[in-house]
Amino acid sequence: MERATQIKLAVASVIIVLMVIVILQNTETVETQLLFFTIPLPRALLLLVTLLLGFFSGLLFTAWWSRRGRR
Repeated sequence: MERATQIKLAVASVIIVLMVIVILQNTETVETQLLFFTIPLPRALLLLVTLLLGFFSGLLFTAWWSRRGRR
């Protein structure tokens, strides 16, 4: 494995561990307002959903940007 790949994997692993720690420390329920609804959710679930939405939007934007550059 290349050195750059090892560094990226190590950084990604540290970030994932930190995210898991933060999510597990925030287990209390919070009321979240979505448009006209108020939904009680554990803060950990809210953080996880927000994290996944950000991750997948980044993937979609990157794919769109790379396809745009090839044209």
